[in-house]
Amino acid sequence: MDHDLAQDTFIMLADTLAADFDTTVVLGLLAERCRDLFDVAACGLLLADENNDAVDLAAASDRDARTLEQLQLTTCQGPALDCFRAGSVVVCHDLVDAWQRWPRFAPVAVADGFRGAHVLPLRLRDQVLGTLGLYTMVPGPLERRVLALGQGLADMAAIGLVNWRILRGYETTARQLRTALDSRILIEQAKGVLAERMRIDVDAAFAILRAHARATNRKLVDAAAGVVDGSLPLLGAVVERRGNDPS
Repeated sequence: MDHDLAQDTFIMLADTLAADFDTTVVLGLLAERCRDLFDVAACGLLLADENNDAVDLAAASDRDARTLEQLQLTTCQGPALDCFRAGSVVVCHDLVDAWQRWPRFAPVAVADGFRGAHVLPLRLRDQVLGTLGLYTMVPGPLERRVLALGQGLADMAAIGLVNWRILRGYETTARQLRTALDSRILIEQAKGVLAERMRIDVDAAFAILRAHARATNRKLVDAAAGVVDGSLPLLGAVVERRGNDPS
């Protein structure tokens, strides 16, 4: 086993705070490295959506791995789906013996040359995020140290995914707050413009602004922007008339 490659893979999975962290690229590299590290024929990853309602193909070490994982999704059966549903390791030493267990998956997989399947959960505490599947073309078990290291990589991938989702959520919230703040500032500016030109208080100015937005089926912030930049001719005319009123 290439210990340097294993170490580099752990570091890659831990680096979720990097500016260029890309889950598609990272999971693709993980699939390829697991295939090479563990000397298996193929490696594939299924990943659940953020509601954990369904899984889909996230990465595959090669075309054969992609076909094998897609077969499970299409037939709605197989070791990866069992692993995701149970949240625990699923091992099949010989797919020839699994025709009754997975009648739509196992015969096709065997016909494609696959014989063994060892699938590990991507799990953080009680939350199952997906699966890491190791597939061989010879029957028999994988070594315990291989499965232990594979589960370690799967656990690191799960932690990385959760951290990435949390960070992305924070960034989305920050953008939403920034947008809300900018909108509030713009509305306050528009109220000030109307109040000054129409010689009214800011509450009355806001009532006029809101009434105009409703009457023209516009967002309040868009109406406010029109007041500030002078692009609302009708409201501008009202402003000028009220501003020229000697009363």
